[in-house]
Amino acid sequence: MKLLMDRFGEQPDITSAIFSVGLQEAGFGSRDYKKDDKMNLMHVGVCTLLEPLGYYKSIGHDEDGWPHFERLKELPNLNPEDQELMMRRQLIDYFSSWIINEG
Repeated sequence: MKLLMDRFGEQPDITSAIFSVGLQEAGFGSRDYKKDDKMNLMHVGVCTLLEPLGYYKSIGHDEDGWPHFERLKELPNLNPEDQELMMRRQLIDYFSSWIINEG
């Protein structure tokens, strides 16, 4: 979250952080997005974050460059607090590995 805060100048909420993952993984850059595109970027972010846990697998990109995923198993039935905790943990792992890989 500190990395995102340093980059964007404010503390992001979890939705903004997931959107940032989707934006990073899609590789389209910062621009104006339609509502459907924003939802698709959120989906890419969620799938990317849950892939290391075995829920999704990346299956490549379509002709427009959008990443696609295959669901490998059902998501657990968690209450909203536990869902947020799971996503926060995955965000920490994602950005930790991103920082390590980017140097």
